[in-house]
Amino acid sequence: QVQLVDSGGGLVQAGGSLRLSCAASGRTFSDYAMGWFRQAPGKEREFVAVISWSGGSTYYADSVKGRFTISRDNAKNTVYLQMNSLKPEDTAVYYCAASISASTVVRHYRSWGQGTQVTVSS
Repeated sequence: QVQLVDSGGGLVQAGGSLRLSCAASGRTFSDYAMGWFRQAPGKEREFVAVISWSGGSTYYADSVKGRFTISRDNAKNTVYLQMNSLKPEDTAVYYCAASISASTVVRHYRSWGQGTQVTVSS
C-alpha cells in the first residue's frame, strides 16, 4: 500500500484560503486515484473531491464545487487541495486517501493520511 502524509491545515477567517498537501510514498503514486475527505466533530467522514490517476478527471461534492480545486503532481508524488472562499462549515479534519479507482465512497479507500485540521472562523 501507499503511505500518505497530510499537511497544510490551519486557522483561517471566513473567505480566506488554504492549500492542503498530501505526500505519498511506498508504491507507485500514479497507480492510484486520490481523494480528499473531511470529518467534522460528531459527524461521519464525507467525500470532498477526487482526482483520477492521470489528473485528467476530477469530481467534487456539491458543497465545495466552485470553491475547492484538487490537483496532483505525479513527479512529486503529491496531491493538493486548494480551498478558496472558506466558510465556517468547512471546519473539519481533512484526510487524503488512495484508491485503485476514483470513488466518492469512504470504504473504497484502503490508504489514508493522518489528517490535518482546518478551522474557519466567522
